[in-house]
Amino acid sequence: MPNYSGWERQAANLLKPELKRKGVTYAQLVEKLDAIGINEKEVNVANKLSRGKFSAAFMLQCLRVIETEHLHLV
Repeated sequence: MPNYSGWERQAANLLKPELKRKGVTYAQLVEKLDAIGINEKEVNVANKLSRGKFSAAFMLQCLRVIETEHLHLV
């Protein structure tokens, strides 16, 4: 099985700074996700972002609720 840790790290390194730029805490992110029907616990969100292990769908949901219109991929 291939090692995707670099990809996982890159995904987390795209999402975490975006949250910081928007001034959104993990607790606020959980509330915003709940508003669109995505039930997550703050500790689970923190773990996902810490490990970088989350689905593309989760990343898109997060970006949508924090109203990110553009994301620069390096």
